[in-house]
Amino acid sequence: MATRKTEPGLTLVVRCRQRVAALTFSLVVLVSGVAAAAGAPVIAAASDLNYALADIAGRFAADTGYRVRLSFGSSGNFARQIAQGAGFALFMSADEAYVRRLQDAGLTEGAGDLYAIGRLALFVSGESPIKPGTDFAGLRQALADGRLGRFAIANPDHAPYGRAAREALEDARLWTALQGRLVLGENASQATQFAISGSTDGGLIPYSQALVPRVAARGSYLLVPADRHAPLRQRMVLIKGAGETARRFYEFLRGAAARAIFARYGFTLPAGGE
Repeated sequence: MATRKTEPGLTLVVRCRQRVAALTFSLVVLVSGVAAAAGAPVIAAASDLNYALADIAGRFAADTGYRVRLSFGSSGNFARQIAQGAGFALFMSADEAYVRRLQDAGLTEGAGDLYAIGRLALFVSGESPIKPGTDFAGLRQALADGRLGRFAIANPDHAPYGRAAREALEDARLWTALQGRLVLGENASQATQFAISGSTDGGLIPYSQALVPRVAARGSYLLVPADRHAPLRQRMVLIKGAGETARRFYEFLRGAAARAIFARYGFTLPAGGE
């Protein structure tokens, strides 16, 4: 069988065209990806969700081909930003009261849905003078012995987990004694970082973060009894003007796959219709 010969110049032209075509295709894919990311709705989410919601968003993208961008922070700060016109499509608050206020202001699409009930955990590092035990006995003893240095919680003024921490410490009659030793995180995630970094002797952090392997490996934790503070009823709502992708993600959050991930991170799942 005869072999067709190609002139060297023609071969070079063909190869160049192939490379240009490949480069063009790569650029189209890159530009498309950037455009898709730029058009993805931004979700304002309470910082206790930073691990669970990242898993859920990844599952959503894999299952549907749609993507969302996640922004984590304190619920109070997000509520204020939304009231001031920040361009979030969906708000996932750690305290449903913030959603109610935005609803009363006419900024949301209805009342939204309760998606989880959060829990609080007492976390102590391996080097901490706080001895693990039941309730707050170890914290109380370290404080009485003068061995306690600093203790982390989220800022109660705008972080629901900080408010729950204050309520739990008040219930244990430790709040006043801890004044001057508290280190306030801007949000629950920052309080967790303070607690695991060694910059404090421990802290009250979201149970959902205490369960994360890289956090759990830095010390030990104790689940705070739910009756020590007001329930952390976490509600989500679409902001007026939310687009189709945000609506799809909202429905995904209500589904079985997302609920299973919430449960895996220690959240209590609300009954349907709440």
